Amino acid sequence: MTPAPGLASRTGDFFRKETVGGLVLLGAAVLALIAANTPLFDAYASLRDFAVGPSALHLDLTLGDWAKDGLLAVFFFIAGVELKREMVLGELSDRRKAVLPIIAAVGGVVVPALILLGIGWGSPGVDQAWAIPIATDIAFALGVLSLTAKNVPATARVFLLSLAVVDDLIGIAVIAFVFASGIAIGWLLAAVASLAVYWFAQYRRITTPFLYVPLAVLTWVFMHSSGIHATIAGVALGLLTRVRSDPDEGEAPATRLAERITPWSAGLCVPVFAFFAAGVHVDSELLGELGSDRIALGIVVGLVVGKTIGIFGASWLAIKFGVAQIPRGLQYLDMLALAVLGGIGFTVSLLIAELSLAGLQHGDAVEMAKIAVLAGSVIAAILGSIAMVLRGRHHRRVAEDSGRRDPVA
Repeated sequence: MTPAPGLASRTGDFFRKETVGGLVLLGAAVLALIAANTPLFDAYASLRDFAVGPSALHLDLTLGDWAKDGLLAVFFFIAGVELKREMVLGELSDRRKAVLPIIAAVGGVVVPALILLGIGWGSPGVDQAWAIPIATDIAFALGVLSLTAKNVPATARVFLLSLAVVDDLIGIAVIAFVFASGIAIGWLLAAVASLAVYWFAQYRRITTPFLYVPLAVLTWVFMHSSGIHATIAGVALGLLTRVRSDPDEGEAPATRLAERITPWSAGLCVPVFAFFAAGVHVDSELLGELGSDRIALGIVVGLVVGKTIGIFGASWLAIKFGVAQIPRGLQYLDMLALAVLGGIGFTVSLLIAELSLAGLQHGDAVEMAKIAVLAGSVIAAILGSIAMVLRGRHHRRVAEDSGRRDPVA
């Protein structure tokens, strides 16, 4: 008789569900907004700005920074593993299938960036803020899809996942190269050396966590000290993790690590980041400026309209000219609904908002951008949910009509 799974196992399975990850993320953002706009604000701000860590290593960071630089590196590790698995074993491993999500992702990056640049041209900080609406939140978007896409072909999830993974890779590259400041070559070489040791250990099939955990921590510290955003350490380690299992292995290291770390990422790391990042103190003056702030307006339009046009337009053109094929079982209206969901830019967009506008003299710039990210992501989630529900009903009617026409049935 197989023993019943323990509490830890059940909890892990619970947080591996995409619906749960998306709901927990949304709940953390709601709690942050409540805390920031009630008498709890002073306590919330004190907690977020409380500094902890060894100053000798320049790691005396606030809890908000630890969430942004440290906990989010775990999320990026999972993103790196997902990307590696897609490239080696998944949709991106087949050149013919990989073309469409890659083209769609590029379109979903370029069009929102151009829209923000066009609307916000001349505003202080727009030279870096253009990157805010380029990202699709994997956890949030897939969570909404799993809640609403009943009866929609499974290829919809595969397309959205592949699109979001490529989209995040572009966002990661932007973070690495655009927001790097004063790169310290010595520390960067140390980070590269530690990554090389990690790769060699994977190559030699070493499995002990007593090597990998300290190595991952050192890689993060070196990357943080180099001037490149520390989350890049997470995605680099993920990309170097082995995704093919040996004949004598039950699971590949990537599968094993993803199963163990995903619940921590979805249940703790990303929600804690969202809790500290989404806590914007909204007052009437700030809301009054939202409609007139061109960067904020560009973020909302970029996420809601730009993502839809970019993803769907690029996909349509690729299919129309024979460069790619539409995923099996999907129709153009399904692709349009998925493109709307691509406008959920929550996690990475909030991160880029902090990185791009933190240095401006205008103190409300970051808060305004965060409100715009939240507003654009919520609008995209609502519109995308409605669209996916309607498409699900369409596919259900088609299946019912097909069943009635089947003489065997």
